[in-house]
Amino acid sequence: MWGFKENDELALAARSPPDLRRVLTEERVSRFCSQAAGMQILFATERIDQSILDALFRLADQKKVIDQGRRMQEGEVVNFIQGHASERRSALHTATRGFFDGKIEGKRAREASHFSEKEIAKLRTLLPQLQKFTTIVQVGMGGSSLGPEAVYRALEFFSPSLRKVYFLSNVDPDEISKILKEVELFQTLFIIVSKSGTTLETVTNETILRDHLQRKGGQPKDQFISVTEEKTSMDDPSRYLASFYIGDYIGGRYSVTSMVGGVLLAITLGIDQYLDFLRGAHAMDQVALREKGTANLPLLGALLSLWNHNFLGYPTVAIIPYSRGLSRFPAHLQQLFMESNGKHIDREGRCLSIETSPVVWGEPGTSSQHSFFQLLHQGTSIVPLECIGFKKTQYGEDWLVGDSYSQEKLLANLIAQMIALAQGKEDSNPNREFLGNRPSHLLFAEQLTPFTLGALLSYYEHKSAFLGFLWDINSFDQEGVQLGKTLAAQMMTTFTEARQGKSSSYILGKAYVEQLMKSTISSF
Repeated sequence: MWGFKENDELALAARSPPDLRRVLTEERVSRFCSQAAGMQILFATERIDQSILDALFRLADQKKVIDQGRRMQEGEVVNFIQGHASERRSALHTATRGFFDGKIEGKRAREASHFSEKEIAKLRTLLPQLQKFTTIVQVGMGGSSLGPEAVYRALEFFSPSLRKVYFLSNVDPDEISKILKEVELFQTLFIIVSKSGTTLETVTNETILRDHLQRKGGQPKDQFISVTEEKTSMDDPSRYLASFYIGDYIGGRYSVTSMVGGVLLAITLGIDQYLDFLRGAHAMDQVALREKGTANLPLLGALLSLWNHNFLGYPTVAIIPYSRGLSRFPAHLQQLFMESNGKHIDREGRCLSIETSPVVWGEPGTSSQHSFFQLLHQGTSIVPLECIGFKKTQYGEDWLVGDSYSQEKLLANLIAQMIALAQGKEDSNPNREFLGNRPSHLLFAEQLTPFTLGALLSYYEHKSAFLGFLWDINSFDQEGVQLGKTLAAQMMTTFTEARQGKSSSYILGKAYVEQLMKSTISSF
């Protein structure tokens, strides 16, 4: 019933978890918190008590979660399905920032770390040559766009220049048309990112950009950089100003700290800010190896999510950053969690009887408070919240209006929402009654800096991996996107055949094409 049926202790506790309307006290706020790597987590507004927390950590011990995390960081193969065809790779995204530590364990991790360090050195050498570009367009799909955009938008304050930055992922022709109308073409650097060099949307958009530049008299080789694996079709010095490499052990949604994000971030923010971002991520990588309970922040976060999802049965989670800089961060985390852990089989190919990833969604506060928070407070569905906040403003400016500063108003709203969701409010008028007892927690740091964002990103990467270890699933492949790609290829052929007046063997696809291509659509 509760997901982990073998754990009678937690299943029993989940039948009558603590009622936040009764237990939320000053003492509880000070007790249920932990901090590391410049980040603090406050979780007094989660429906747990000390006995539940202890039982969750015992469950993590039974599942050998920290040991699996350590082996992942050392380079052991973790991307596999036993007894079935699968990628069978390491997941060494931590190695892309591991060169800060001379004590890296594991031969493959050390090799990957040295590889990353060499790519950064190569990038450092090229940077002076790239300073002439006033606009950058990063072309990539999924993790090649979502993560880098989320990080760049969060840190663009630190950019020493006024460069314009665009992210082109969608094959929608309106998106590329808009970019081409806005950019100064000959002052634009195009960063093309595809691990395989064959991603359909990326190849399509690159072809359009190259053709457009050539028609205008430009030389694509002088304005295109590739980020790919070695020896792919994009590893071609005759077509690119430079090529930067990523290993096959880097998954797209875990790739921001590799050259996938590194080229863009080093050019726009400067190499020192990029390295500080990596330092923050590495600091949290070390925290994720800690054995002692709540001192391991990513494990604590994973266990709180497991409790809410598998034991209390909440199917979704909302991530609400109270920072304009993190406006694209929830979109990146959607991919991180749902592509990693949206699986229905375990690592031996057996169908699961437990729920895996919750649906992850979110928008920044306080705007979202005037949007979907109505449902969060008074709706029939309970949605746990993960809020993110900072003590100081990023720009270092604040305004006193009335009796409080703007940043105080922002944080006041953040805290008030958590308390209101937890405590609710009784009222004789049912329309104004808040049932409360709705869980949340807060990730809090001093300021949104490159180091802090690196730590925050790493926190969520390890949290995702730890949840996968708890569910015994492979968090590092994404077979679920392949079927749609295969059928899309069939559909593209069907469109071509229809345009040329040829018959199609894909009968169902042909029916849709004929319906879509009708010349008129009634307005009624």
